Amino acid sequence: MGILGHRVPIQSVFGRCRLFAATFAAVMLCAGAGPAQDRPTDYQVKAAFLEKFGKFVEWPERAFGGPAAPVVIGVFGDNPFGDALRSFAETDTINGRPVFVREIKTFSDLTNCHVIFVPASESAANRDVLAAAAGLPVLTVGETDEFFDAGGMIEFIIENKQVHFRIRNEAARAAGLKISSKLLILARRAGP
Repeated sequence: MGILGHRVPIQSVFGRCRLFAATFAAVMLCAGAGPAQDRPTDYQVKAAFLEKFGKFVEWPERAFGGPAAPVVIGVFGDNPFGDALRSFAETDTINGRPVFVREIKTFSDLTNCHVIFVPASESAANRDVLAAAAGLPVLTVGETDEFFDAGGMIEFIIENKQVHFRIRNEAARAAGLKISSKLLILARRAGP
């Protein structure tokens, strides 16, 4: 049985392994780490996941200004990723679209994004960010329980010193987003 209580086809298991391998390889390249060096930081791993999430999300056509419009990842407030997220974005595309990273300082700038990340350092703004993104086709990602409990779609969590994530799929569907079952299978259970 899968994490969300349904059978997992063998292809999904292989897909999961490929996603983790690709994400880990990307983190290692970005960090410049070889086998003998330290493991990537949590934020380097989160940056790799954040950039890869878009490959498993389908946005409505109205979310983009045209067929060549970029996928925009916004980081609200202080950017904890350093150059890691930009490095991933510069070398990748999502469904044939370029990927841009923007640092967001005002709530009105959220409307120009497809993915919004709210770091723990900005947790006082969780509810305001989610209210500003309400009704927009924007994937909201955070890293605190308060963010997730307030309606955030994805929350990064640390378990056994490793980065994992939870998904609130009903919040994504309400925003008009379709999250692939391949990503849902990787998520930790959101309920008690």
